[in-house]
Amino acid sequence: MLSDIEIAQAATLQPIYDIARQLGLAPADLHLYGNHMAKLTQATVNHLHQQPIRAKLILMTAISPTPAGEGKTTTTIGLTDALNKAGYHALACLREPSMGPVFGMKGGATGGGYAQLVPMENINLHFTGDFHAITAANNLLAALVDNHIYHGNALQFDTISWRRCMDVNDRALRRITINQPIFYDTGFDITVASEVMAIFCLATDLADLTHRLGRIQVGISSQGTPIYASDLQAEGAMTALLKEAFQPNLVQTLEGSPALVHGGPFANIAHGCNSLVATQTALRLADYVVTEAGFGADLGAEKFMDIKCRQSGLRPDMAVVVATVRALKYHGGVEVADVNTENLSALSVGMANLKKHIDNLRQHFGLPVVVALNHFTADTDAEVALIQSAVASWGSSLHICRHWAAGGAGALTLAHAVATLAQQPATPTLLYDNALSLTEKLRTIAQSLYGAKDVTFGEQAAQQLHALAEASQGLPVCIAKTQYSLSCDTKLRNVPVGHSLHVRELRLSRGAGFVVAVCGDMMTMPGLPKQPASSRISVDANGRISGLS
Repeated sequence: MLSDIEIAQAATLQPIYDIARQLGLAPADLHLYGNHMAKLTQATVNHLHQQPIRAKLILMTAISPTPAGEGKTTTTIGLTDALNKAGYHALACLREPSMGPVFGMKGGATGGGYAQLVPMENINLHFTGDFHAITAANNLLAALVDNHIYHGNALQFDTISWRRCMDVNDRALRRITINQPIFYDTGFDITVASEVMAIFCLATDLADLTHRLGRIQVGISSQGTPIYASDLQAEGAMTALLKEAFQPNLVQTLEGSPALVHGGPFANIAHGCNSLVATQTALRLADYVVTEAGFGADLGAEKFMDIKCRQSGLRPDMAVVVATVRALKYHGGVEVADVNTENLSALSVGMANLKKHIDNLRQHFGLPVVVALNHFTADTDAEVALIQSAVASWGSSLHICRHWAAGGAGALTLAHAVATLAQQPATPTLLYDNALSLTEKLRTIAQSLYGAKDVTFGEQAAQQLHALAEASQGLPVCIAKTQYSLSCDTKLRNVPVGHSLHVRELRLSRGAGFVVAVCGDMMTMPGLPKQPASSRISVDANGRISGLS
């Protein structure tokens, strides 16, 4: 059996001009990065955004992730290929991979098997340099803060809240101390959790990008007033660093379907959606746009609705929830080593997790839902039938997908179901009102989506809650918590009850337009596992990479 990278390396890619032609784009609309990657020019994006939206927006989400795997990105790509294969005009809209997971535990993020984005190696490693530009803009602001203080501190900084970032996992940089000319504790976040990344992904155009960057709060003065990036005249230079990166990236799937891949905030510690500018562009280039929100529906889908849709006015037409037999058995108490053995009783228990996510999407967000069962060879007929019967009894439909092995042909049933359901009128809603207090928003999310009994605040968070009472008015909340549980405790599988959401820290992201609530033991700079994925990666004498998955 070929590995993902071997499949990708064996593929014959179409020239990116041909991919663009499918979308009605001309060579002049592209800025090339070789023969198979391009950026859409800013002029083209601006022109497209003046056109009416024509596409149905399909939100891809999933059950709570497990070590057994679910395959949400793979299913996004497989569904896009299947829609095109069935005669619909579809475009995938995805996030760019972070090098943290690429070299850490997860590996690459371009799909798998015969449902992949290509060129796989380039996309996973540096791509068009967008994340480097975001990192540079973030750290330029940090340097400007320290430089201002060094040269006299005219703004009278008393506390500094701005943190540095980098796009690899390095736990040693979580906490650092700066001792000249002002002593203060700070640290590094991974780039995909930075406020600059969030701003990049939520800005509507370059003017909005500049405005949001200027609105970043970097500290508090000795008089107790906020100090902004605009007080340092930083926003112009930061925008200059981000100008090229802000243009969406065009690539292709193994089957030649077009894909816009742009921006990449994590969904556990950030808002988990690709850039708004790419989504808005995609909606004017195709009839169906398949976009992904990271991790389970309690994280990525909630933030897609309550942050991205709230700020943009967009609404998805429906949602697809990805599940696997293996993962549902894990939620039912089976350990990873045994997930390939038939176990109907564990599967029956674990299906509660799938039902919770379906119920959340339908009841709290008003979204029509179908289930994509990402099929594995070890799945038995009895197991599939059990899930299919349960999903039908919940008023939804389940579609068995084999896109990993068969590409778009393996997801045709799902494609037709999605195309049909997306045409039916829906009335999507948001979970909470902007007028609620920060505590009330947190409690609404925790109780409605997570099944928590309440929200608790640590000493630091309690102090910050009081300090942010005025600044947080009207802002949504972005919860940073483990992706592996509906709770903030990684060990609690399936649908835990009786737990509380414990908020450890609150961070104001004025430019992005939300408040981050760091819960449990979540870290905004991940660490590497004992056996990182980087140990499998090598390059031969001809420059051919192996081990990247």
